[in-house]
Amino acid sequence: MFLTGFAALAVMPLLPVAARDLDGVGLYPLVAGAFVAASLLGGVLGGTWADRAGARRPLTAGVILTVATLLVSATSTTIWQLVLGRFTDGIAAGLVAVSVNAAIGQSYPDHLRARALSLMSACWIVPSLAGPPLAGFVAASWSWRAVFFGVAGLTLIPAAAAVLLLRGRSAQPGASQKPGSPEAPVRRPALPAAVAVSVAAALTQYGVSTWNVWHALCASVGVVVLVAFAPRLLPPHTWRAGGGLPATVLLRALTSGAFFTLEAFVPLMLSTARHVPGVVTGFAFTGAALAWAAGSWMQGRLQNRVSRHRLVAIGAGIMAVAVAVAALCTMPAVPPAAAVSSMALAAVGMGLATPSLTLLSLAHTPAGRQGYASGAMQTSQNLGQTLVLAVTSALFTAVSAASTNRLPAFAGAFALLILPIAGAACLAGRTRVTDAGRHDASGRSVATAEGRLR
Repeated sequence: MFLTGFAALAVMPLLPVAARDLDGVGLYPLVAGAFVAASLLGGVLGGTWADRAGARRPLTAGVILTVATLLVSATSTTIWQLVLGRFTDGIAAGLVAVSVNAAIGQSYPDHLRARALSLMSACWIVPSLAGPPLAGFVAASWSWRAVFFGVAGLTLIPAAAAVLLLRGRSAQPGASQKPGSPEAPVRRPALPAAVAVSVAAALTQYGVSTWNVWHALCASVGVVVLVAFAPRLLPPHTWRAGGGLPATVLLRALTSGAFFTLEAFVPLMLSTARHVPGVVTGFAFTGAALAWAAGSWMQGRLQNRVSRHRLVAIGAGIMAVAVAVAALCTMPAVPPAAAVSSMALAAVGMGLATPSLTLLSLAHTPAGRQGYASGAMQTSQNLGQTLVLAVTSALFTAVSAASTNRLPAFAGAFALLILPIAGAACLAGRTRVTDAGRHDASGRSVATAEGRLR
């Protein structure tokens, strides 16, 4: 996870440079969105695979595929090859993320899962400090291709670890299941639906990048396909916030969509509307990474004192304050650097909410179905990012077209983010694990105390 985080944070700042070098700046939204879109497909593949054969195999496949896709991007001669590299890298990232969560669910006892997840978040601290500046130095003194090649070489280490250290380990997905625990029927997501949703997500991201008829048509088609096929990848009653896993999956979409949209618009506001130095924007990302790790550490220490669903509500409340701070920073009288604190505050909220939602999803899922739950959470996260960012971008583009001053457009975008955050805070109670038992993957009550969160 440490080297995966280093790879992600080193590569992302170089994508605009690579797009410009390949004469494809117009397709940059597709380059950036292809990764998230493909993660949908990777999450579905990884979740199904982990339940069928254990988390070891999809984890191994994911880290090996990561090396291959980085080489594809490094050798890009056209912008479309770079898009292909980012898309396949998204598939690999989905496999790895789901496999890690499934492995924690399959291998760790309940009282250690929170600590394991906080450790995963802590693995991003050093990459957030060293990755972007080191990548910028290499790109400036040599080439952006050298960064991709270098990260591919570093990623060989976790790839070798997955192949060699995990070789021969038991691949039984239900090893942690105890006699008499229920086997709830789980609807498996269809692969064609996952492919359709991934393509539609990329099309939607491309469509909202510019305000014209062609892009509007692309965005409309993408949204229609998402609405038609996305429910097939999620637990029943997700959109109705059914108690248990469905509500947990929905809240993952709401919180992730709000946070990553805020993370996209705050740096854009700082650089284009408030004209702050680039180093300030860099501090915003570093501060957010550190704050997320701090929030995750806090939830690991509070697991015996505060119930998980309340931590989710608290995290959503902190995110609401962060969005309000960002909106205030659109006023000329407010120092623009204050917007940096909005990203840090939102990251604290996500550090509390995201691991808590992951643990709640595992508690609501029968033994041997952790891969399904992890895949649904990954799919929901990416759908939330796609849809919230698309709606916010459409509003931002429309307001920007009506005025030469972009600050009102940013204010409207930040105000819109209150809706998913408020929804997450209000629905947090539907994710709780009761003393009477837990819920299965369809949201029905399961009369067992096994897997209850402490």
